[in-house]
Amino acid sequence: MVTSIETNALSALARQVAEVAVLKGQFVLRSGKTSKFYLDKYRLATQPQILSAVSKALAARVPAKAQLLAGPELGAVPLVAVISLELNKPYVIVRKQSKEYGTSKRIEGVYSKGQSVVLIEDVLTTGGAVISAAEACRDEGLDILGVLGILNRNKGVEDNLLKAGFPFLGALFSEADLGMVE
Repeated sequence: MVTSIETNALSALARQVAEVAVLKGQFVLRSGKTSKFYLDKYRLATQPQILSAVSKALAARVPAKAQLLAGPELGAVPLVAVISLELNKPYVIVRKQSKEYGTSKRIEGVYSKGQSVVLIEDVLTTGGAVISAAEACRDEGLDILGVLGILNRNKGVEDNLLKAGFPFLGALFSEADLGMVE
């Protein structure tokens, strides 16, 4: 159950995130859709105070039984690293594709088959990138507990995750929470 104190803190955090990281203009999203608003995750992730607050809020939503965290490259890596420190849980980085040299791995870090993992993502629109990352984790024998994000753009991510067999654990904010109303 979310208390009014938590709701107020999340509202204050939403204002901070919007002030620093929400851009207005004309943007093409990874999904190919266009939007007048864009959450610039790098503006958020490069500000220690906001990165810390967002990471703490996400960490509070990670199920206790999670043994491992995962972050798709590149945008989610700072988030998952800070959450890893917050929860004292290891993390892995999921590449978009296996590198063509060295170990040729798609998943970087130390993990074991059967470990339960939560994927941390920044922006969730249709879920294409995080579904690909979750499939890579599942292919390596990891048990996907679910996906958490900063922003749910409400463009099908929940249904797409469900169809792919991955639970959606929620997002901190909706577009409306960040003033991203078209």
